[in-house]
Amino acid sequence: MTASEKFTLGLRSFATVITKGVFEITHSSFALIGLAVIFGIITLTARPELRQLGEVKLFSWLQTRQIVETGFESQLDAIDRATASNPQDLPKQQAAVAFWLSKKYRVAPEPLSALVAEAYKISQHSNLDPTLILAVMAVESGFNPFAQSPVGAQGLMQVMTHVHKDKYENFGGQFAAFDPLTNLRVGVKVLQECIQRAGSMEGGLRYYVGAANIEDDGGYAGKVMAEHTRLQMVAKGRTVPIFRPQVAPAPAPRAAENETVAAVFNS
Repeated sequence: MTASEKFTLGLRSFATVITKGVFEITHSSFALIGLAVIFGIITLTARPELRQLGEVKLFSWLQTRQIVETGFESQLDAIDRATASNPQDLPKQQAAVAFWLSKKYRVAPEPLSALVAEAYKISQHSNLDPTLILAVMAVESGFNPFAQSPVGAQGLMQVMTHVHKDKYENFGGQFAAFDPLTNLRVGVKVLQECIQRAGSMEGGLRYYVGAANIEDDGGYAGKVMAEHTRLQMVAKGRTVPIFRPQVAPAPAPRAAENETVAAVFNS
């Protein structure tokens, strides 16, 4: 055997030994990792408090990483606080109303869909047409849940919060006036009481706007009834032209509302 062949054979033997060593070390490492994982699982199963502590630490670390990478904390439950739904999930009649209102008042169809669905749900036990409820919202606030009139009427239905604060007690207090669905429910209750007291829809609307004791309601009842009629036609599948308001709906005339509404509901 020549010197060159001996060198080549020795090099091959060295490579074989190195390869076997690396395999055995790697294999042993994987085995050790596997054993560590198994013992870790057994420990965490036997010691729930350690598992809980580990989960808290891991969640805290993930939050920290999220803040570092995005600049704000991840809140996956935010979707649960959103007043919105997919208009495609609504019945055909309700979806038509939601899309029509969305186009006219330039409001996203998703939150409008949630309001339309709630109006139809409430109508079942309030004896009020859902399109009337939606018409009141349209005229009162243009579907702005944070609207406020000069005399303190607030939210979608422009409820006088300080007059009807008792109605918000079941919803956690007066700040619930700015929760769209709560304001809708309280507003419907007030409207229902107004109509019952007046004995007619038009008269109830005058009470609602605080114009029961004055001659001119500023055309409020007429505006609501006209929008109510349009929405009824939309709900029936009719094609109804959209005439957008030139400006955002102004608060209904409530000059005497403080005194009128308080007198109506506190008497």
